[in-house]
Amino acid sequence: MLRKNLKYLIVALILAAIIAGCWIGCRSEGKSKLHFLTEAAIRGDLQDTIAASGTLEPEELVNVGAQVSGRIMNFGTDVEGKPIDFGSEVKKGMILANIDEVLYSAALKEAQASKMQAEAAILSSAANVKQVRANLALAEHNWSRAQELYPKGAMAKSEYDSAQADYLSKSANIAVAEAEQEKAKAQLAIAEAAMVKAERNLSYCVIRSPEDGVVVDRRVSVGQTLVSNMSASSVFLIAKDLKKMQVWVAVNEADIGGIVKGMPVIFSVDAFPDQEFQGTVKKVRLNATMSQNVVTYVVEVVTDNADRKLLPYLTANVRFIKRESKNALQVPNAALRFQPAPDQIDSRFPVPEAAPEASTVTPGKRSRNRMVWTITDKGLLRGIPVTIGMIAGSQVEVLSGDLKEGDQVVTRAVELSEEEISAKKTASSGSPFMPKLPARNRMQLNKRNGGGPGSGPGPR
Repeated sequence: MLRKNLKYLIVALILAAIIAGCWIGCRSEGKSKLHFLTEAAIRGDLQDTIAASGTLEPEELVNVGAQVSGRIMNFGTDVEGKPIDFGSEVKKGMILANIDEVLYSAALKEAQASKMQAEAAILSSAANVKQVRANLALAEHNWSRAQELYPKGAMAKSEYDSAQADYLSKSANIAVAEAEQEKAKAQLAIAEAAMVKAERNLSYCVIRSPEDGVVVDRRVSVGQTLVSNMSASSVFLIAKDLKKMQVWVAVNEADIGGIVKGMPVIFSVDAFPDQEFQGTVKKVRLNATMSQNVVTYVVEVVTDNADRKLLPYLTANVRFIKRESKNALQVPNAALRFQPAPDQIDSRFPVPEAAPEASTVTPGKRSRNRMVWTITDKGLLRGIPVTIGMIAGSQVEVLSGDLKEGDQVVTRAVELSEEEISAKKTASSGSPFMPKLPARNRMQLNKRNGGGPGSGPGPR
């Protein structure tokens, strides 16, 4: 019986030890501590911008069409003596392509023949008018003589009537002959107009460049038949001057009020990711478009392309610069929104009465008397009143206050276990042999990694 009770006692002690160990382990694992995440106040250029995307377009694009239908026989040559193709440089008046001219040449010869026929008809009608006038003169003479002889009884009544009728008939014939002559002249005018049209159509068989420029698009091939109408007559697209380009940017209606003529613009293209290009706003087009209940306006941005590095129709990532501040002291927007609990504030540094409560900062607005918080040597917080200026994205300009470059400002507080805090300290310290990047270089690194102008390093 004693052995049995001893056995139960041992089992009970073992279970108690296991339970105690689990309780102690859970308690130690659940033990956590408040940790403040901070970011450094940095100096750098700060820009208040409007971001949008657009497409590069030639400043002036000429659509060269075909005014007659027919088969493309051959292409002309460019300034280098090569057949016209994509990217060919051409001068005004150069032959771009030739259309089969057999039908138009035949039409011109037919029009010329019609003109000659009309001219002959005019000559015939003129001769007929002369003949009718001569007959009228004879009939008038006979009628005058009959009027003298008949009263004297020297002419029969029938001869008298015949002379009168002949005179009246010849008088009517002169009007008919003159009308036929005018008709022949009208036919000549029609024939001349038809000949001018035929000559012009024949000249349209040679497609010439209307301006100096570069062929951006060639839409036909040798042997292809063109159909000249409003929807299918485009043959070539010629960029007048690729040394000047435009960016057509679609801007949301919410941002269009901040776009003004002459505003500086910075944009980049995926073809040259490490390079930024400068531009200026030329105009805001008033013909807005709506897609899925979103209204956008097209803004024209002009840019210099003297080196012809930019190509038509590249996609551009555009930033309209509303305001800019050089070498500005700046802190994260989150630092202005952070508000500590009363027991987190170091009593040695009373909070100034003039400091307002933290609130969300609206981009682009100017405000004063904000508050940022730094960590004291006791691990508590000290409030520093600051005056802020320009706000751009996640960064805010600090105009004045007891804050300098490199000071760590609190962005938020989190509950972390002792193991997590230790790991974070180890990760943040890094190797003592690794060089530390200056704040300016960190800004450039963040910019390459997708951060906006003036964006600082992430929370640590």
